[in-house]
Amino acid sequence: MKLPIVCPSCENSLLVSQMKCGNCETEVNGKYDLPFYFKLSREEQDFILDFFLSSGSIKEMSKQAGNSYPTMRNKMDDLIEKINQLKNIP
Repeated sequence: MKLPIVCPSCENSLLVSQMKCGNCETEVNGKYDLPFYFKLSREEQDFILDFFLSSGSIKEMSKQAGNSYPTMRNKMDDLIEKINQLKNIP
């Protein structure tokens, strides 16, 4: 199941308001922002995971994906820019 991160009505970012322990049923209530990682698309999250699993080698990622190194480098640069923008949002 995909975690919703955007309001279906107004498209504003959603906040976490409740978490519950599946073991003891303890509930934690509050108003918490999602980590920026969860504000990325599934494709962007997968890209980061693939980068990590390839030991940080864009060359290896491009080989596995069947893309050129410049294509993968551009995807990386775009993702870095998006993450920097998300980190600067209060």
